[in-house]
Amino acid sequence: MTNNDIVPGFDDEKDDSLKIRLQKLEHVEHCLALFLTGYIDTYNSNFFQKRVGKAIDAGYTRLVFNCGGLNYVSSTGIGSFTAFLKAVKPRGGDIVLLEIQPKVYEVFQLLGFSQFFNIKDNLDEAMAFFQQGSQVSTQTAFPKIFSCPICNKKLKAAKPGRFRCSGCKTILAIDNSGQVFLG
Repeated sequence: MTNNDIVPGFDDEKDDSLKIRLQKLEHVEHCLALFLTGYIDTYNSNFFQKRVGKAIDAGYTRLVFNCGGLNYVSSTGIGSFTAFLKAVKPRGGDIVLLEIQPKVYEVFQLLGFSQFFNIKDNLDEAMAFFQQGSQVSTQTAFPKIFSCPICNKKLKAAKPGRFRCSGCKTILAIDNSGQVFLG
């Protein structure tokens, strides 16, 4: 199945700097996974927004961006994700980001955007998030086991707050929903 089979006209324009592969997630209504490979910067973010806009216009309001192959995102690129969030929220949709590389995640954190996005570890978690109706339950967030965004050491947080990574000594903060960011 090609991208154009899923979203008509999606691959009419292509850009070698950013490859996007679509996968329809059958078990969740209006849900689409977008596998990103390459980078998003000032020059290709408009192209990125246009292509994802086609998916939103085709009725996909629950978007899962797999960022495992994304090795760079500029502040303009992060602005694109914010634009998608603004486009799908009024239609009852949402966005989940997966497998964000540490250097890309750092840009999200530095710009203060990490708490606006639902960041999950894998596709199963993303689908579960949408299946539970996008409700954030504080009971299930803690205790939270996660990897330090800097050194990848496995850490456990019993409750929200600020603490220091036992591996690299970086100060981290964790909010009520279990999102981790640099403190």
